[in-house]
Amino acid sequence: MFQINNLTFKYPKNEEYTIKGITFQIKDGEIFGLLGPSGVGKSTTQKILTKLLEKYEGEILYKGKDLNLYNKSYYEEVGVGFEMPVHFSKLTADENINFFKKLYKSSVDTDNLLRRVGLYEDKNKKVGEYSKGMKVRLNFVRAMLNDPKILFLDEPTNGLDPHNARIIKEIIKEFKENGGTVLLTTHLMNDVDELCDRVAFMAHGKIAEIDTPKNLKLKHGERKVEVEYRIGEEIEKESFDLDSLKNDQKFIEIIKTKEILTIHSKEMTLDDIFIQVTGVSTDE
Repeated sequence: MFQINNLTFKYPKNEEYTIKGITFQIKDGEIFGLLGPSGVGKSTTQKILTKLLEKYEGEILYKGKDLNLYNKSYYEEVGVGFEMPVHFSKLTADENINFFKKLYKSSVDTDNLLRRVGLYEDKNKKVGEYSKGMKVRLNFVRAMLNDPKILFLDEPTNGLDPHNARIIKEIIKEFKENGGTVLLTTHLMNDVDELCDRVAFMAHGKIAEIDTPKNLKLKHGERKVEVEYRIGEEIEKESFDLDSLKNDQKFIEIIKTKEILTIHSKEMTLDDIFIQVTGVSTDE
């Protein structure tokens, strides 16, 4: 879907480049996570790919064609959900949706989307009266209303309770299953683990690492398995080498004779990998 080659970008008033020569591809029909701490160029990259920022260096191909050669018809295929929802607060949700529908040649059944995200009963309420979570959900509906081929989503579940976050994630999965492509940026690593086919970690304006979440966890984790078991009133914990597990007599003896409380591998979480690769916490 996208091929990005040696992309470089500097804001006019900055001395330093925000993006320092990144190369990656977003495959047709995948959910691609672009991750990293604030200020490393994630949002700038999204703005370039959505043609909000120009005068970049390097090459961007969309469906094999230079992005610069596309006119405004490009936006018919693009849906964008910015991190900070911007709505017309004095208009109702329905009036907001209908306004944005007029910008496109075609649109989906937005009433159905409003029902799915739990806003249909409040669609005639002014958006200024909406809670933060309601505005986030309305923002997602707006990103989907033109039946896009590719979705650019920035923190789509941030500020949502687990129930509503689950609904949004299910819709994103369905979008992918129906052939859609997603570029996702988020600090919520559980969302990344659940949704993304591949992820790229950005640090200091460059891509530090790119792979599937599973491969990253295997690469950065320890090849160990930890067993927690009970002996009388005491709880014991032992670690074993995963590669020699089947021949480890102590491990086999514990499994056969002890009351096992937990067994889990020592693979790293994406939060741990984020910190290790980028050098900062996901909370920053």
